[in-house]
Amino acid sequence: MKKIFQLLSVVVIISSQVFASGFQINEHGARGMAMAGAFTALALDGSALFYNPAGLSQLSGTQFMLGTTLISPSATFRGVTPAIDEYKMESALFTPINFYITHQLNDKWALGFGVNNQYGLGTTWDENWIGRYLAIKTEVKTYYFTGGASYKFSDEFSIGITASYVYGDVAILKKNSLSPFDGDAEIDLSGNGNSFAYAIGILYKPSESFRVGLDFRSGSDFTFKGDATVDAPSQFNSLLPTGSIEAPLSLPYNATIGLAFLPNDKLTVSADFQYVGWSSYDKMEVTFTEFNNPDGTPYVSTSVRDYNNSWIARLGAEYSLSESFDLRGGILYDKNPVKDEWVEPSLPDADRWGLNIGLGYKFTPNLVLDLAYMFLRFDERTITNSKVDYTSGAAGFNGVYNSSAHLFGINLSYYIN
Repeated sequence: MKKIFQLLSVVVIISSQVFASGFQINEHGARGMAMAGAFTALALDGSALFYNPAGLSQLSGTQFMLGTTLISPSATFRGVTPAIDEYKMESALFTPINFYITHQLNDKWALGFGVNNQYGLGTTWDENWIGRYLAIKTEVKTYYFTGGASYKFSDEFSIGITASYVYGDVAILKKNSLSPFDGDAEIDLSGNGNSFAYAIGILYKPSESFRVGLDFRSGSDFTFKGDATVDAPSQFNSLLPTGSIEAPLSLPYNATIGLAFLPNDKLTVSADFQYVGWSSYDKMEVTFTEFNNPDGTPYVSTSVRDYNNSWIARLGAEYSLSESFDLRGGILYDKNPVKDEWVEPSLPDADRWGLNIGLGYKFTPNLVLDLAYMFLRFDERTITNSKVDYTSGAAGFNGVYNSSAHLFGINLSYYIN
């Protein structure tokens, strides 16, 4: 019956889904997205609340900004080695939102409030595929409710801070082998948690043509609480862990430096380097508060995750064709944090390139539409040293992953001067 306890690993999927590069959403404004997210030294609209809150002080009057990013990911898995059967993740469309309000109090102070989804997405595979004991359906949502303020010391230097209340929920469906008996158990888990986060930003303009931005976003500590239910033959009910669970989880910090060069009044070129502190995520501990060991203590499952710190490099540009029309483009490279031995289908992660284009159009001086498109191509990832136990007595979910994603961003902004 040892393999029955593989279902304990289901909660580890929470952390893989929420806390990995592939599910960290950095697209929270179409203008910044079109420039590959190289926006830390610019922060030219309400999305400054996310990219660099020091930028709030350069926004005049009152501004409203509303939008979404349509995300359509795809992935295939070929294996398990030596087999070469190919399995395809089911198509899906995710729609993280962003909403910002900013207000200039006076020449020195500005305030902002926003809502966005900084971590999320999910994966769905066929219920009978080879990896059904690892993942069938996983979906995660996080909501950041953020307030911020910025102070301008001079025309050259400003700082900003934000504080966020964070709410997250997760839904997971997978199967577990009842080996050495026939059949599978279906495991359904849902849970939620909340936390807090903060950010500090600096914006410095040493000249009219050059800007430097720094942004630090803190990590967040969660305790996810939820329930595990199992659909299995009745004779297994007393043997299968069910009921309430608790799992402490931590989001990593993000530190970003950005540079922007404005050689003339038409062209802007910007670059960002973002460092993500994933190494703090070394293990995952899950407590089944209603399922006890023989000595009466709650059962605790510990799994090694051993993530690496990672980084993202971004380069973007904007060119003003007229007073009403801007063209934008960019490229990024995102280094994933997941070691080969821990890659699995709930998170088919890999290093990836992002190619971005977009435009901005002013209907009036007060009403602006921004559009963006990103093609995200993941490097093919061949796993040969997997430590993932994917079925009864079989460790090593080795094979080849191929993934990509299409992202479409849209924002509408209204300005009251």
